[in-house]
Amino acid sequence: MKTRITELLGIEHPIIQGGMHFVGFAELAAAVSNAGGLGIVTGLTQPTPDKLANEIRRCREMTDRPFGVNLTFLPSLTSPDYPGYVRAIIEGGVKVVETAGNNPQQVLPHLHAAGIKVIHKCTSVRHALKAQSIGCDAVSVDGFECGGHPGEDDIPNFILLPRAADELTIPFVASGGMADGRSLVAALALGADGINMGTRFIATKEAPVHENVKKAIVAASELDTRLVMRPLRNTERVLRNAAADRLLEKERALGAALRFEDIREEVAGVYPKIMLEGTMDAGVWSCGMVAGLIRDIPTVKELVDRIMAEAEAIIGQRLAGFVRS
Repeated sequence: MKTRITELLGIEHPIIQGGMHFVGFAELAAAVSNAGGLGIVTGLTQPTPDKLANEIRRCREMTDRPFGVNLTFLPSLTSPDYPGYVRAIIEGGVKVVETAGNNPQQVLPHLHAAGIKVIHKCTSVRHALKAQSIGCDAVSVDGFECGGHPGEDDIPNFILLPRAADELTIPFVASGGMADGRSLVAALALGADGINMGTRFIATKEAPVHENVKKAIVAASELDTRLVMRPLRNTERVLRNAAADRLLEKERALGAALRFEDIREEVAGVYPKIMLEGTMDAGVWSCGMVAGLIRDIPTVKELVDRIMAEAEAIIGQRLAGFVRS
């Protein structure tokens, strides 16, 4: 299948694995790229630029196909060594960067000078237009359904994607609610050039996370996510667990007086305990509503091949049948 995003990134299938904290290691990124999509190594999961450089080397040893690095720009008093991370990406020969969080404008000249394509994650049309105006090569448009941070506008993809298609001239992919061939065909029909999947790729054999995490996703329904940190305007969609319930109770009890320090126990430094050790109530962790569509733990190649076969069958048979005379 050929779209503007496959052409831009030099990949076979219009499927991107989003950057995910303590999930986007070399093993998963390489598996996605080897299956014909674009795998993403999560930059800030690596504690230093040198560690990221090593992870990039590890990924390159596992695949000779294009892969990317996610770099999230966080509002922080003690900012990560972003120049060092950018240097590691450039020196590692990476050709695609997925940026997220704050405006990436200050790093674009350095990335573009190295021939790197930049995809910025956006949760609104206005942010997507801003990304386009500063020179991003593509955007990932994240609907309200997505795991992680869906923004504050609460616009689901059935509205957000065609709005983005109306306004943007650069390629964009759909993120949030993407799990199978139906998702891909729907995203293409609504104007996107491909899909970005996070939660679905966690529930694969190559995802280097604890089996408890994968089983929790498979067991969940579309009703089992919760929105936390909304009073702080840092809304995150997470899978419901004891930590999420505790956090929401604190939000109810403290109301407008809520501060980040009040919920530090539930959100700070919890990902290694959950993703690597499988301690499922250690804190809150990002998960999309798409968990309701996930019922197995295939290999990445099995998943990607299945998505493409489903999409081609839907386009060539079911949809074509509606217009045949």
